[in-house]
Order: sequence, then structure tokens, then C-alpha cells
Amino acid sequence: MSGLVLDRLEVRAKDTLIVAMDAVVKPGEVLTIMGPSGSGKSTALAAIIGTLGPDFSVSGRLVLDGCDVTALPTRARGIGLLFQDDVLFPHLSVGGNLAFALPATLRGRQVRRAAIEAALAKAGLAGFADRDPGTLSGGERARVALMRTLLAEPKALLLDEPFSRLDAGLRDHVRAFVLDLIRAERIPAILVTHQPDDARAAGGRIIDPLGRQVPVGA
Repeated sequence: MSGLVLDRLEVRAKDTLIVAMDAVVKPGEVLTIMGPSGSGKSTALAAIIGTLGPDFSVSGRLVLDGCDVTALPTRARGIGLLFQDDVLFPHLSVGGNLAFALPATLRGRQVRRAAIEAALAKAGLAGFADRDPGTLSGGERARVALMRTLLAEPKALLLDEPFSRLDAGLRDHVRAFVLDLIRAERIPAILVTHQPDDARAAGGRIIDPLGRQVPVGA
């Protein structure tokens, strides 16, 4: 089966159940995990990407495009993560930031440069390769961060409140760009947010970390 399957995924801290999810996220679909701070949203993402600390126990399976990745280390899972902070490297140009994510199998200076230019053009940032990240607007930085994540060719994408630090007008624009690209590239994605507008825009199922349906008004 293509897509991301959370097969009875459960996370416990000692005897306390924090995460309990059983869901299928199809290619191009966005599953939203919604809840207040401290409800277990970040713990759920950590379980999926494989970065949980030793104080937690995990059960269930994580299956990506038909392959069980539950026991694989983070780098081998093929799952990308987009943070609420863009985390661009200040000592590298925009192009250098994107080059950092290119697969090692993509060889040759011209080939790698072409991939960077194509990504920037797709993001509406043609000609920005030599720019200093410090000169970019918030929306431009967010788009560069997304393209850097996608250049690593993830098979699934986790979005950890990536729009929370943007002002209202910019938030709508960047959110539409990110969600449209996920659908166009047919990447299964999970969005963590506490904002109803983000959940509605994602257009998929909305659950809390314990897998319960969350009602969000129109």
C-alpha cells in the first residue's frame, strides 16, 4: 500500500498513554493532529520520525509505501520534517542551504545546480541561489525551508506547526503554497497544529494525539 500507515501506534510514559493512533495517510493527503500545548502532539511526531527519548515506550508499526520502517533509524525512514522555525544555515547562501539536502546520488556540479535552480523556480524564487538567507522575508525563508526538505526526496512529510510564527496575511499565503505542493507532489503528510484555520485548510482528518476525532467548525 502506498502512503503512510500508523498501525496501532502507541506511546507511553511509564503507565500513561500519551499517543494512540491508527490511521492511513494516502499520497497527497494531510492528516492533522490538533490539540493544546502538552497534549502529546510533538511526542507523536517524535515517535513517527524516530527521535523519542528513553523515557518513552512505543508499540505498533509504522509502514511507509508498504515497507515497515518501525525499527529503522531516523535517517533511513525517508520522512521529512518541517519545523515552525525555518532553521536556515546563516553561513550558507540560499543555494548552499538547498544543496545541503540534495541526495548523494545526485552528482556533478551542473546537475546539482540545476536541481537547486528548479526548486527555487517552483517556489517563485528564481535567481535567489546566491542570496544571503538573512536578506529574505519570512515568507521567502519559509519557502526555502520547504524546498530544502523536499529536495531530500522524503516519502512522507511531518509539519510541526510550520506557520505559527508568520503573521496572518503571510500565514495564509505560505500555508496555501505548502499544502498545494504536498498535493501536487502526492506526499502523505501529517500536520501538527493548534490552529483551527490550519486544520480546515489541510482538508483531511483531524484527530488528537489519542486518535479521537476533533470537531472544527467551518
